[in-house]
Formats: sequence, structure tokens, C-alpha cells
Amino acid sequence: MLQGVNVALGVSGSIAAVKVVELAHELRRHGASVRAVMTPAATNIIHPWAVDFATDEPVVTEITGDVEHVELCGHDGWADVLLLAPATANTAGKIAGAVDDTPVTTCATTAIGAGTPVVMAPAMHEPMYDHPGVLDALDTLSAWGVRFADPRVAEGKAKIAAESEIITELARATTPDSLSGRHVVVTAGATKERIDPIRIITNRASGKTGRAVARALYVRGADVTLIHDGSDVAYADVIGVETADEMMRACREAASTADALLSAAAISDFTADAVQEKIRSGSPLALDLEPTPKLIDSVREAHPDLPIVGFKAETSGDDAAMIAEADRIRERVGLAFVVANDASVMGDDETRVLLVGSDADEPAVATGTKDVVAGRIADRLAEVLKKDHHTE
Repeated sequence: MLQGVNVALGVSGSIAAVKVVELAHELRRHGASVRAVMTPAATNIIHPWAVDFATDEPVVTEITGDVEHVELCGHDGWADVLLLAPATANTAGKIAGAVDDTPVTTCATTAIGAGTPVVMAPAMHEPMYDHPGVLDALDTLSAWGVRFADPRVAEGKAKIAAESEIITELARATTPDSLSGRHVVVTAGATKERIDPIRIITNRASGKTGRAVARALYVRGADVTLIHDGSDVAYADVIGVETADEMMRACREAASTADALLSAAAISDFTADAVQEKIRSGSPLALDLEPTPKLIDSVREAHPDLPIVGFKAETSGDDAAMIAEADRIRERVGLAFVVANDASVMGDDETRVLLVGSDADEPAVATGTKDVVAGRIADRLAEVLKKDHHTE
């Protein structure tokens, strides 16, 4: 997600600085190169040698005649983005006031003046985060184009955002915004059909692909609505659903303001008439299953012109068979393209898919982590929407 991105990492004096070693390692695992800059207060919490080890680069602890702030964050500087993590109330206030009395604040002023993207991950005690002056400073920085990985407020503290959220904001700050201004609806995961108050019918879909696609769309500038049976995420507005019927209703409503729908969820093909009391164990049981309506058919009926991307999992393991089935669905519903894959990768972190478009296009193969493949899917959607815009 950060392949080839140069990250200048500004560390200030929050206790959250102890997380910087792992954060630097995670940035590098995602393909970034990292060079760190530390305030004097930060060096009292974590030794620069540890940060040097984590980044494999010398750490800037003072600005010298080598004008490190300009070399890193100035016009044509080394950094593609400046990440302030953790960012204290003190540091945020100084940057908003153009006060440059530490290497970190000096790099921030330089980056903002040079137009280098800045991402900030605040960390402080909750009363400090609620201070009107701090909130004003954060609003000022936001108005200047600084992006935020918002803290998690818990136990009286505004705790630094999770590494995955910081990486997502870095990716959004450094990736072309090919989907800016677009609203995209994504479905993910499995649905659950109730048999009784305890038992359900479901499937093995993990939702990893759908969530990765939603994240990739956000990184490219889209406003994303994620419909799934899962927790909230920072990169999308989440609509929680459980059954196929709930997902279908949510999709039809969300699609009314959408520019596209990506239907990645593995929706139950059958439902049952649920009973109100627990079915007692030990007795023979027969279920009458009824087929559920097809979500993409329902959304297509409600929104005839909406670009829809379908997902199709097959168990044959044969590319030709997967392409034929994808083409059949694409033509029947009028889909923009279909993402076809073998069901054997369900739940894995690595995947292989075929992007099946019009008859004139050769199916494209995308392989790798689900984040990588999701990026290919998001880029393909951006091409579709750009083409549709030009033909309007």
C-alpha cells in the first residue's frame, strides 16, 4: 500500500512514542522508506538508537547547517509525506502557530509551506484533546490540508490511532485521487439466515476482500459506504446488517446516492422461516429452504444506470469456466465487470482473481495480497467511471 513512498516520521514527546519502533517496522513492511525526526522530549521517552534501528536510517535530533528540514520536507525534498506520530497537544499548537523550536515543528512548517502532504496522529490525555485551543489548532491544520488519523478516546486518553489507520491515511495522502468526489457502496462478508434465536445458516466468507476493496476506494479519494455484518472502520461509513434481506434493503437505499456498487459479499442463497423459540436438540429436524432474491438484480431493477461490479466465486479451479460464468452474469445484469476467483482462497490473505469485462477485453489477472488485488479492482472501477463520465 505504501510501495516506494518516502515517509518522514516526526516523533514528539507523548508516551505513545514507545510505539514508534513497531510503527516504523510496519511502514517498511508496507513498502515505505522511513527517516525519523525527534523532538528533545521524544528522546527522553525512546532512545534515538532504537528509532535508528527501526528505520535503518540516521535520526534527526537537531537542525544543523545541513538544513535537514529542507532536505527532508522542502520543495523537491526527500519525503513524499510527513507523518507526525505521535503528535502532542504542544506540537499541534506550535505547528498551527508557525512556531519552530524543535526539529519536528520546523519540518512541519517546511512541509506545509512546500505543499508536502502532512498526516498527523494525535496522542494526549483526553482533557488536553478537549481543550478549545487544541481543537482550534487541529481545525486550523485541517484547513491547511493536514490529514488526521484520529485518536481512539478511551480510559481518559486520546490514544494514538491503530497502525492500520495511520497507514490508510498515509496511502490516501500519497495516492492519486482518481475517485475523488465519488460515492461507492461496497458489500462484504457473509450474511446469516436465522433458524431459531440461536442457530443460523451462513458460509465461510471472511469479508477480507470486501473490506480491502472499501479501503482501496477510500485511499483513492472515494466516499465509501460499507455494508456488512462487522465492526465500524475508519475508512467508510458502515451500515450493519445480518441477513440477506437486510443487506438488500440497505444496498437499494444507499445506492440511491451512489456512483457505483461493488457487491463483494457472499450473500446466502437460501433462507428459512425462523421459529421464535430454540429448537430442542436431539430430535430429527427438516428445514424448508427458500431461495433469496439476487442482490445485484434487485439493485439493478431500482437503479438501471448504476455501474455495478459483481464478484463470483467458483470451485472448479478452471479459468475458462470462471470466465464463462462471469460473462454470463455480467451480460444478464449489465455489470461493469466481474471479479471472478476460485473459492479455495476464501479467508486467505493472498488471492488470485480474474477481472472479466466486455467481450472485447481480455480478462486481467490480479494476484497478491488482498490489499494489492483490491487496489487493482479500485483502479479498474476508476477507469469505468471516467469512461462513463466522458460518454455522458
